[in-house]
Amino acid sequence: MIPTVVLAAGMSTRFPGNKLLYKVGGKPLIRLLIENILKSKTDEVVVVTGYEAGKIGEVLRGLPVRFVFNERYMEGMSSSVKKGLSYVKDRAEAVLFHPADVFFVPPKVFDMVIDHYKETKAKIVVAGFKGFKGHPILFSRELFDDIMMISEETMGLKMVTKKYRNEIKVVETGVEEVLIDIDTLDDLMNYLSKRGVR
Repeated sequence: MIPTVVLAAGMSTRFPGNKLLYKVGGKPLIRLLIENILKSKTDEVVVVTGYEAGKIGEVLRGLPVRFVFNERYMEGMSSSVKKGLSYVKDRAEAVLFHPADVFFVPPKVFDMVIDHYKETKAKIVVAGFKGFKGHPILFSRELFDDIMMISEETMGLKMVTKKYRNEIKVVETGVEEVLIDIDTLDDLMNYLSKRGVR
């Protein structure tokens, strides 16, 4: 089984309100993302919540996802990574991690990462665009113990990617959205205007 863990526990400190709940085309951004992931080949979608968990759950109501609450979300993303992995690690052969604020990645990107892992059994597979590494990023089961040791002090998952940098396979997706994370309202407006979305 290859699940996708979506890291959706953050506090959106640089955005007016919770960016995951901001609506584009009448839908909250987190719902747009999760609907895309559900259209991919991933076997299960696990959403790690923290800040405003109830509101996140409400806007995802009716979707076939699993929720895991990270009571330590204020400690940073590493705690959410470990919480999500703890939920799936006993049954997963590999896991994709995806930050909830990389909203606009289409289903085919998740498929490309999963397919590349199935073909190569690489320890780490990451979605790329023109030589740059983006998201999602997949880790094989062999690295689960390493991931459970990460912390904010050791730069989170970067500790694992650095340790196994020679094992990383980058999949050229041709999709710029793998690099676009939304931190501010300006980031979002710039992206939408570039794409001609109002």
